[in-house]
Amino acid sequence: MELIYVLDILGTFAFAVSGALVAADKKFDLFGVIIIAFVTAVGGGMLRDVLIDAHPINWIGDLNYLYTIFAAVLLTFLFKSKILPLSKTLFLFDTIGLGVFTLLGLQKGLFYHLHPIIALIMGMISAVFGGVLRDVLTNKVPLIFEKEIYASACLAGGVTYLALNHFNISENLVFIISASVIVIIRVIAVKFHLQLPKIKDDLFGKS
Repeated sequence: MELIYVLDILGTFAFAVSGALVAADKKFDLFGVIIIAFVTAVGGGMLRDVLIDAHPINWIGDLNYLYTIFAAVLLTFLFKSKILPLSKTLFLFDTIGLGVFTLLGLQKGLFYHLHPIIALIMGMISAVFGGVLRDVLTNKVPLIFEKEIYASACLAGGVTYLALNHFNISENLVFIISASVIVIIRVIAVKFHLQLPKIKDDLFGKS
């Protein structure tokens, strides 16, 4: 089994757990928890595949994604109190998943002969829109609109991938370097509470 695929599954698991925890905190029933875990884990990739008309849809073509989501929900349902203290570990998996999802989405866009800019957008959609769907369905302001550097890290990693592709570097090394850029930016942003600037004033006065 390829390392990238393993990381993809780990990222799917972490995203599903994060969705399940949010749904559990909102007092959703088991079915609701499964739905939120599902859209968090594969919603971004599914939206990407619909937009570029890729078939089969990611989770339809590989049932391991569904098995991973069900396992994440089951573990959350049985061991929620034990999972919560593992927030740092889950954050690491979530961040790795963010990097892997971004680059897999970007690669898929390039495979479908999209313009690199459009492929980059597809990569960002793959990585962040599961979380957007989760937050919308649970009546929260999506994280990417509210504070942390999230989608920006995906953008930086995707640009790194496109730039390195112009050099004679192995595909796996390009993937690892680009994913590392996303992970490092995300970790630094969270550790030091970095945020993008907000629009508060304009040229003519305060808003």
